[in-house]
Amino acid sequence: MNFVKYVPENVSRGALAVSAGLMLGAVSPAFAHHAMGGMTPDTFGQGLLSGLAHPVIGVDHLAFLVVAVLLSFALQGAARFVVPLAFVGATVGGTILHLGAADIPMSETLVALSVVVGGVLALTRHYPGAFVLAAIFAVSGILHGYAYGESIVGAETTPLLAYLIGFAAIQYAVIVGGVMGLDRIAARSERMRGLAARISSVGALLTGGVFLALSLA
Repeated sequence: MNFVKYVPENVSRGALAVSAGLMLGAVSPAFAHHAMGGMTPDTFGQGLLSGLAHPVIGVDHLAFLVVAVLLSFALQGAARFVVPLAFVGATVGGTILHLGAADIPMSETLVALSVVVGGVLALTRHYPGAFVLAAIFAVSGILHGYAYGESIVGAETTPLLAYLIGFAAIQYAVIVGGVMGLDRIAARSERMRGLAARISSVGALLTGGVFLALSLA
């Protein structure tokens, strides 16, 4: 499939270059997936901080949240805010699976693949219906949640619960905030909303592609 035709002419090469640069830069070791610098949280506060940070400083996870915003925005009415709960709930389940010693082979590759698939759907505007999207979100959520679990292995119950609360809350806040933001942009200019969606889709797709390549290297 030729994705070039889906990128509007007024999205400058400079904008795409900046997006690509950010995604490539995010792969550096400085962008850890853990707010505690690799240490297991010991307190409620540390667990909450780590949970709030992980989906944001983990650029592959953040890219999927961007995709979730774009796909959720295409839904109608309350579904925009209900369907994302399938992803949020599944991430909690995925973390619990990890802590329960469940094994998901090539989990990082599958996380990256979920970003790529979501980016393609958003960029090409092939928007799934509410039930199909909920299923996609549920599967993707298990994968992302399984990856989140690596940061909390060995933690006591209190910081673990705080971690789950933190990443569930921040993910839902990002998705809902993004949907509402797009809605406000669309109210002013549908053209600008479309442009923002295209640029975000390209950025997410680039991110997923980079992480997918690195996971297979």
